[in-house]
Amino acid sequence: MKMLSENVKTLFFTDDGKIPNHPSWPVLLYVGELKEPQDALDVFEENGWTNGWKNGVFDYHHYHSNTHEVLGVMSGEAVLLLGGEDGVSVTVSKGDVIVLPAGTGHKMIGCSTDFKVAGAYPGGMEHNLKKGEPDERPEVLDEIMLVPLPETDPLFGKEGPLLELWKSK
Repeated sequence: MKMLSENVKTLFFTDDGKIPNHPSWPVLLYVGELKEPQDALDVFEENGWTNGWKNGVFDYHHYHSNTHEVLGVMSGEAVLLLGGEDGVSVTVSKGDVIVLPAGTGHKMIGCSTDFKVAGAYPGGMEHNLKKGEPDERPEVLDEIMLVPLPETDPLFGKEGPLLELWKSK
């Protein structure tokens, strides 16, 4: 296993009544670990995280109850609010990677004009878009628990810290 360093941060969030977050697995923030940010989608794809895209991050709270998501910052920087309204603001910049377990709320608060991320999903899962509406429950809570452990870390493959940090529910 790749050893955890000061460059891999974990952030735990709980259900706030609107945004469920993941009950067991933390958000992983790999600070500056994406050495060739322009190749983010290629790196993710090599590690089994596909169905990729390039763009920004929505400026409203949302989450995916049916898949995990990886975001790799290709350029610029942004402040993201993770975990819902009472979550944590995180500044991300070129070369950073965020792995969001299913159910984790995320929203962009602000960004530089050149901010761009690449995103992908383990095994190419199709993602849904949930906004924390009351009628989403209890179905989303069940869906989140059914999303399996990814086979690989999106950045480091089978040697990545995700497999150790997310090994048990």
